[in-house]
Amino acid sequence: MAEDSAQRVSDRVLTLPNILSMLRLLGVPLFIWLLVGDQIVWAFVVLTLSGISDYLDGKIARHFDLVSRLGQLLDPLADRLYILSTLIALAWREILPVWLVVLLLGRDLFMGILIIVLKRVGQTGLPVHFVGKAATFNLLYAFPVLLLSHIDGTVGDIARPIGWAFAWWGIVLYWMAAGLYAVQATWLLRGRSATTGDTGHGLR
Repeated sequence: MAEDSAQRVSDRVLTLPNILSMLRLLGVPLFIWLLVGDQIVWAFVVLTLSGISDYLDGKIARHFDLVSRLGQLLDPLADRLYILSTLIALAWREILPVWLVVLLLGRDLFMGILIIVLKRVGQTGLPVHFVGKAATFNLLYAFPVLLLSHIDGTVGDIARPIGWAFAWWGIVLYWMAAGLYAVQATWLLRGRSATTGDTGHGLR
């Protein structure tokens, strides 16, 4: 998007968005410790705060011109680490089914292979698009609500359908984003092949 490309990127480290991302990273072991200790309510609070901070750090960075190179690394790292650790922890507690974990980890494996292929031709990454952001948003909110659904009583009964709605939207958008990234990568690879005259590279 033109607005994103025009955004100034600084080398600052101690900014509010970066601090929020760092706190989100520190919250990963705290969440696992709480979940292992069967402190479901407090684990829910940590996951919820993680989702809120994920929204706030990007919003604050763009609105107050605080976009930084460190933030561009920390934010997606915190998201991926939170999703991965939450998936494993919730599956271990049998709160999430194994097939859901396989679907989401399979997508990340697919994206990892795609990035490796792109790096071989000198492309360091792909532009982030709205579908990928929407997928992450849905998953970051699905996990705490699904965690809350395992509390007995009315709260759990209300949380269960809401959590699964977020989860299904997240799964669909997560894989849709992967498909869009694959299309972008194919265009890039074909463009490079056409420029160099080498038709041996490309995604099949």
